[in-house]
Amino acid sequence: MSKPNGFKEKVKNEAIKAFLLSLYFGAWFCALAFLAATSLRERPIPLDIFGFALIKAALCAKFMLIGQAAYPLNINKDHGIIPSLFRESLVYLVIVFLLNYLEAGVEGVFHGKEFIASLSAFGQGDPLHILSLSIVYWLIVWPYLLFSGLKLALGDAATLQILFGNPKSKA
Repeated sequence: MSKPNGFKEKVKNEAIKAFLLSLYFGAWFCALAFLAATSLRERPIPLDIFGFALIKAALCAKFMLIGQAAYPLNINKDHGIIPSLFRESLVYLVIVFLLNYLEAGVEGVFHGKEFIASLSAFGQGDPLHILSLSIVYWLIVWPYLLFSGLKLALGDAATLQILFGNPKSKA
């Protein structure tokens, strides 16, 4: 994407970025919902879990973009992309994690429970389950941050060319 000149172009670029990040998170969350449903041997597989996964993905994408605006990625070329982004990945993990806690509280309120009690029920209140969720969330966020770091270090065009090859010319 080129540098946005006007307000409309900035809004459009942010909307595209949010949409693409929502698709990325949506693919992950739908896959995890599908895995959970098949692990529980649910038949037929309820389709509403995919809708919730997509809503959660859109919320996570928006919170991730807010996190990036508040705490922008910083690449130190002397240290490399991976060491530079590792600390940021933990910050963004906390953002996604806090969103999930908040989601548990709001979901509890919708079901007639107290907000604080619902927060404590996140991850079934099991520290090992919460740790496993943290690892999975980090594994989801990490590739996105590496892609973003590559774009920062190399630029949009070079990154896309490296990952997807030369764009085909219209002939």
